[in-house]
Amino acid sequence: MDYINLGRTGLSVSRLCLGTMNFGPETSEPDSFGIMDRALEHGINFFDTANVYGGQTGEGITEQIIGRWLAQGGGRRDRVVLATKVYGRMGDWPNERGLSARHIIRACEDSLRRLQTDTIDLYQMHHVSRATPWEEIWQAMETLVAQGKVLYVGSSNFAGWHLAAAQESAARRNFLGLVSEQCIYNLLTRHVELEVVPAAQHYGLGIIPWSPLHGGLLGGAIRKLAEGGAARAKGGRAADAMAAHRSTIEAYEKFCADLGHDPADVGLGWLLSRPGVTAPIIGPRTVEQLDRSLGALSVELDDAALGRLDELFPPVGQGGPGPEAWAW
Repeated sequence: MDYINLGRTGLSVSRLCLGTMNFGPETSEPDSFGIMDRALEHGINFFDTANVYGGQTGEGITEQIIGRWLAQGGGRRDRVVLATKVYGRMGDWPNERGLSARHIIRACEDSLRRLQTDTIDLYQMHHVSRATPWEEIWQAMETLVAQGKVLYVGSSNFAGWHLAAAQESAARRNFLGLVSEQCIYNLLTRHVELEVVPAAQHYGLGIIPWSPLHGGLLGGAIRKLAEGGAARAKGGRAADAMAAHRSTIEAYEKFCADLGHDPADVGLGWLLSRPGVTAPIIGPRTVEQLDRSLGALSVELDDAALGRLDELFPPVGQGGPGPEAWAW
C-alpha cells in the first residue's frame, strides 16, 4: 500500500479510503468486521463514515458497527485514520440537522459515543449550510479541536466558492480550517475540475472522491449485466445513466480489455493519477470486492491512455480549471 499526506497536513493516509456506507443496510455486522479487518491487512488505514449512514434516522447504525469493531482492541483504533460527517438529519426537531454550533457539538458527542472512541481524526461537514455563518461554524470546530475530540476538519460536496469562503474565514481566526474536500468525481462526472479541484489545491486540501465508479457503471457494468449481475445498474438513476451513456461505457470496457485491466481498476487508477486527489473512496459490500479493488494500485496510464480516456469522457469545456476551460 502506498501512503500520501492528507492535503497540506502531516497526516499519512492510504491511497484508497474504505467507505462504509454499506455497513448495516447492505452488509451484515460480521461481514463488515471482516471487511475492516481485511482492509488493515492490505494496509488501508483511512476509513470514512457518516452519522446518517445505516438507514435509520438518528440511530447512526454504521457508526455503531464501526464502534463495536474498534472496541475489540488489538490496536485497531491506533491504526485507523477515522473520518465521519455532520450535517444530515438526525431527528425530527429543527436543531437536529445542519451546521449550527449546537448541532455540531451535540452530533460530535453522539458520533464519539457510537464509535466508542475519544477522538475523530477527520470531522467533515457533509454539505454546506448557507444559513450558518462561518464564524459560528469555526467557533464550534475550534472548541472540539481544543478539547481533543476532533483533530482535523474537512468538507464534502462544497463548491469552489465555499472552500474559499471557509478558508478565508478560518485564516482570519488563525485556525487551520479545512484539510480535505470529499466530492463526487469520476470519469463520467468531471465538473469539479473547473472550480473545486483548483480551489482545493490552492488552499492545500486533499481531494477524496466519492462514487469513483459512478455507482458501478465504470466497474464493468455491461459485462456484468450480460453475466446476470450488476444489480445496481438495473434500476433508478444508475439505469438512467446507463441508458444515456451505454455506447461510451461499451467503448470504455473494450478499451480496458485492450489495456489488460479490469474497468474498475482503470477508473480508480485514473483518479489516482489526477492532480490533488488523495484517496478515492471504495465501498465494498464483501471482502472479495475489497480484494479486487487493490488492483487499481498497479494501473499505470501513459499519455496515450489518458488521451483516449479524455476522448471517451470529455472534460467540461476545454478541460482544466476555469475560466480557461470556457474562455480564451
